Amino acid sequence: MGLILITGGARSGKSSYAVQLAAESRRRVVYVATAEPLDAEMTKRIDQHRAERPPSWHTIEEPLHPCRAAREAAAPDSFVILDCLTLWVSNLLTDFDSKHEPAAAPARSAALEDLQCLRDLPTDAAVAVVTNEVGLGIVPDNALARAYRDLLGEVNQELALRADEVQLMVSGIALRLK
Repeated sequence: MGLILITGGARSGKSSYAVQLAAESRRRVVYVATAEPLDAEMTKRIDQHRAERPPSWHTIEEPLHPCRAAREAAAPDSFVILDCLTLWVSNLLTDFDSKHEPAAAPARSAALEDLQCLRDLPTDAAVAVVTNEVGLGIVPDNALARAYRDLLGEVNQELALRADEVQLMVSGIALRLK
């Protein structure tokens, strides 16, 4: 099945589509989550996502190295969902920013290095990676938001090149791009 990139806007149905693909695959499912419960609203969202997953699915919560976690969890009989790159890139920028470093350059290096791990997937494994397309809106009004948009766009492009399949979600409808 290979590597599937699922992209689209916020609330477009990306995660639901990945879950549907995993359920239909009849494989052992591993869910790699990047979200961190940093506030009450995000904690509620994470709890809802956990409740929606079947108890037989294995969840790995990895906010900074999800591609490595996905590669390590992937087996020939598995379907791995990595949800999502959007939060992962935000986590990287925040992590480097909290260390009082200029965040964009080291976050870019860390992201591109971690993406390399997806090259070593087992031949028969399936991995669906969820990400947002954030570059379709207005130009952000601050440097950190622009750096985030640019880095996520670069990460998405890099992953799309490597993916066997790319799906764009619009209003709950999957449009095959590759």
